[in-house]
Amino acid sequence: MARIVIATFGSLGDLHPALALAHELRRRGHEAVIATSEPYRTKVAAQGLLFAAVRPDLSLENPELVRRVMDGQRGSEYLLRKLVYPSVRNMHTDLMAAAAGADFLLASELACAVPLVAAQLRLPWAFFALSPISLLSIYDPTVLPGPAFLRHIQSLGPTANRIILRVAQLVSFSWWAPVRQLRRELGLPPGGSPLFAGKYSPHLNFALFSPLLQPPQRDWPAPTHQPGFCFFDENIAPDARSLSLPATVASFLDAGAPPIVFTLGSAAVQLAENFYVHSAQAAQQLGRRAILLLGKNPPPPDLPPSILAWDYLPYAQIFPHAAVVVHQGGVGTTAQTLRAGRPMLIVPFAHDQFDNAARIVRLGVGGTLARQRYTAANCAHALTALLGDPRIAQLATEIGRRVRSENGVNSACDTLERALPIDPPQT
Repeated sequence: MARIVIATFGSLGDLHPALALAHELRRRGHEAVIATSEPYRTKVAAQGLLFAAVRPDLSLENPELVRRVMDGQRGSEYLLRKLVYPSVRNMHTDLMAAAAGADFLLASELACAVPLVAAQLRLPWAFFALSPISLLSIYDPTVLPGPAFLRHIQSLGPTANRIILRVAQLVSFSWWAPVRQLRRELGLPPGGSPLFAGKYSPHLNFALFSPLLQPPQRDWPAPTHQPGFCFFDENIAPDARSLSLPATVASFLDAGAPPIVFTLGSAAVQLAENFYVHSAQAAQQLGRRAILLLGKNPPPPDLPPSILAWDYLPYAQIFPHAAVVVHQGGVGTTAQTLRAGRPMLIVPFAHDQFDNAARIVRLGVGGTLARQRYTAANCAHALTALLGDPRIAQLATEIGRRVRSENGVNSACDTLERALPIDPPQT
């Protein structure tokens, strides 16, 4: 049996793949520890998994923090420069404790102290990317958050994209000064930028997204394995009640045509503003039924019986019932919509969401609408195009079958077991 520590930070879209891997590793006889922010302790414990609190405490309950982090232009910079990299010393202290007795470490995009801990403890480790933006290929460039003129430069080819990344490395050099300082104090070599090459592992890297979103690229770090999406479904939980939809929701679904499902994930939902008001109006303009997944937002006033407002429903259970899904473009929500085989309209807020939206449009299974242009009329117009073309629905159905066949969790764990420094248990 191996003890494997999985370090991850961010929204539920970042946590859920870690939970999926931990469940499968435990099923195979290993001991998996989820090392993440304290606010997730209860959720991880409810899964019967081991938890280790690791700073910083990136809480989605802090409205001002969410507002700054989800800024479309500067959110990624704020997250890294002001929150994550300055906390590397605390993160290192907590991870050193969590890694005691560990055999292997897994690190997500923001877990910048893992390479330091692995070097000190002489442990093998792997980096995992949840979306293409984490792997920054110059041959299939990602849509970066930032000025629109970058899109034009990116279209000029690999040389232009190489220059963009080089400039980004120079601009961001000061951001990770706390990481360089800590490495010096620990007697470690300087290392690379934790935003670029310094986050990759010499042992193993995972692309935990479907090749449909981005196939392997020749400039990905070696070695990189691409198992596909790692889906976590809440019905894994020991609470059997999570296996079925609430009676009110089930009755609504049975009462008419498939609804449009509107959701903003677990982070952007804190900044919904008029999103749900415009969404309800758009559904009424189209004469369509709808489900609004509100989070803690109040429902729009005077909703007709054709629109159901609910706080949260497991995506794996509700998306297959949708005619189309309107969402913020987080990779977890995007993956669940692809798996359900449904068209989607993406309203990006920040980070990888712009790139995910562009890739969905390229796949031919969805559209995108800028957050600043999200009105009832614009949403209804975009949805009319999606709902009125049977080829989009047919293609989404076919892609759903392909995504469901990938079995990313098992493939990832197979590869991980081969990388372990001990013999895997017999199953």
